[in-house]
Amino acid sequence: MIFTGRPDTDHRASTVSLARDLVLLLARIGLGVLMVVHAKLEYDIASGSITGVGALFQQSGVPLGTIAGPVNVLFEFIGGAAMILGLAVVPVGVLMALNMVGAWIFVHTGGLYAMDHTGPELVIAIGLLSLVLAVSGSGRFGLDHLLLRRVRPQVDTASGAGAAAAGR
Repeated sequence: MIFTGRPDTDHRASTVSLARDLVLLLARIGLGVLMVVHAKLEYDIASGSITGVGALFQQSGVPLGTIAGPVNVLFEFIGGAAMILGLAVVPVGVLMALNMVGAWIFVHTGGLYAMDHTGPELVIAIGLLSLVLAVSGSGRFGLDHLLLRRVRPQVDTASGAGAAAAGR
């Protein structure tokens, strides 16, 4: 073996790629668990009723609260589960970020780190993490990656670029 003084760039790239995918996995699972548990909390606070969630949103001053509440709790549950699985991470991430903007505007209206826990710091952090995942995608350990890996060669083959895509 001859030492050339150059690091093994392929090994370094694969290590960085693996680390990136593991961090995306942890971030997705963390965000998904937060959203599922929050949906369950909203549901429980509303006496275990979807219509009760709508009433809570209405009381909080959320526009169309009787509709927005149930839609929100269902989205947080389904979107959280999808995030954990790494399924539809890009659109779910964007929608979660928009959901957090709404939470900031209508519910978490206190100052940062308000003593009454009405501050927006948590929804800001969740919204930003959602955006990061939306632009990063699921990583190799998500269902999006597995599904796209199976679909892409078929789509590329239909367009005549199948051989080039198979080498990627």
